[in-house]
Amino acid sequence: MFDIGFSEMIVIAVIALVVLGPEKLPRVARTAGILLARMQRYVNDVKADINREVELDELRKLQKEMQNTAQSIEQTVKGEISAVQSEFKQIGDSTQKALSEPSAEPVSDPVADAFADPPPVQSPADTPPTAMPHLEPLREPPMAAVPAPSPQLELGLDDTPLANAPPPAMKPASAAPSVVSTAAKV
Repeated sequence: MFDIGFSEMIVIAVIALVVLGPEKLPRVARTAGILLARMQRYVNDVKADINREVELDELRKLQKEMQNTAQSIEQTVKGEISAVQSEFKQIGDSTQKALSEPSAEPVSDPVADAFADPPPVQSPADTPPTAMPHLEPLREPPMAAVPAPSPQLELGLDDTPLANAPPPAMKPASAAPSVVSTAAKV
């Protein structure tokens, strides 16, 4: 705010000490500090008010620009709608005129064609038969002679070991008495 350096402040403090004396100087310094603080707050409030007014002014300008843009868009849309309505009216008038005049050839109306029902589908009875190419009946392929499985293979009693089969297990000890019993019979 004021362009006062440190040396100038010391000179002012010394002069105030001499003029006011050591008893009144602290009270005067405190009052001066309070007044300076009030003045700074007042200046800051004024700056804030000015900034708010500038921002409000900018917002008002922005609001006017947005309203002008919205009005121009609305006018453009209304103009396009009226142009489309007049075009539809011309199409309707030309269709009415074409329908009221007798003519030898039918008039094609693109709007009516767009909303017309699809043409009827012919049933298979109405259509003439088409020639189908002659196809041969399917035959089963000839079967190679496969030998009938033996009952031992079906039960898994075949003695031939399989390539991936585990080694045969040892017979249990209960098989030994049966050998003895057959020897006693002899």
